[in-house]
Amino acid sequence: MPQQFRRLLLSLASLLAFATPVFAGKLAIVIDDFGYRPHTENQVLAMPSTISVAVLPNAPHAREMAIKAHNSGHEVLIHLPMAPLSKQPLEKDTLRPEMSSEEIERIIRDAVSKVPNAVGLNNHMGSAMTSSLFGMQKVMQALERYDLYFLDSMTIGNSQAMRAASGTGVKVIKRKVFLDDTQNEADIRRQFNRAVELARRNGSAIAIGHPHPSTVRVLQQMLYSLPADITLVRPSSLLNEPQVDTSRPNLTPPKNGTPDAPRNPFRGVKLCKPKQPLEPVYASRFFSVLGESITQSTLVQYMRLQWQGWQ
Repeated sequence: MPQQFRRLLLSLASLLAFATPVFAGKLAIVIDDFGYRPHTENQVLAMPSTISVAVLPNAPHAREMAIKAHNSGHEVLIHLPMAPLSKQPLEKDTLRPEMSSEEIERIIRDAVSKVPNAVGLNNHMGSAMTSSLFGMQKVMQALERYDLYFLDSMTIGNSQAMRAASGTGVKVIKRKVFLDDTQNEADIRRQFNRAVELARRNGSAIAIGHPHPSTVRVLQQMLYSLPADITLVRPSSLLNEPQVDTSRPNLTPPKNGTPDAPRNPFRGVKLCKPKQPLEPVYASRFFSVLGESITQSTLVQYMRLQWQGWQ
């Protein structure tokens, strides 16, 4: 009897081992800089639809590639230029910390119209912009209007994106790995494996790459031989994953003057200035107005009528 019981327990344990699903690490891959190289970008769109793309709004093929990506089942983000700390020529409509709320909202509104079907936005460059709390608060207010999430490309360690999104409805997720800092295939393969390890260790990871021929070749090789415990997902499926804000508050005003505070949605009524000095109001006037209000109230009028009826 004990031997039969032991065999039964071993059988149940084996059955449970096979029935229990293997914990899967979630890996999201986003390919930036879409809109300039349709030939290479079409190769990306031929990959699994869980690969997402980020489109530069002022690129010559932005609308075309955004529509094509969406129709192929890929998630579309806006890849918005933001000011870097390094001195270099800025693209048209690059967000800068000293811009007004109105100007930032105009640029984001224009980007939304140029990149149809976008559900999120990430930064192109942007170490100066994302490290400015004042600048990013204005960005988050604009994103909230369009129901877009923010994928922080983490071009600087002390990004203020998560801190700026606090109090808004905007969800922030963060890039963990850049796949192609170099265009050497061995390096890209190494970074891809690093992203897989981070997804396995932490439960999820986001990797960002670019539509370089070398990156496309590596992805074509490695996406179809992923480990069994790694699942490819879209970035939006990670919006509810726990995020850790490791930034320090950066309250430094923009260089070009005082910071333009985020717009207060509760605008007060402007006060009209009197043409003549106002007459003083004395305490006796307060009591007389109070007495008039009481005697003219509905309750007092009702009681007065009832009293007259009783007499």
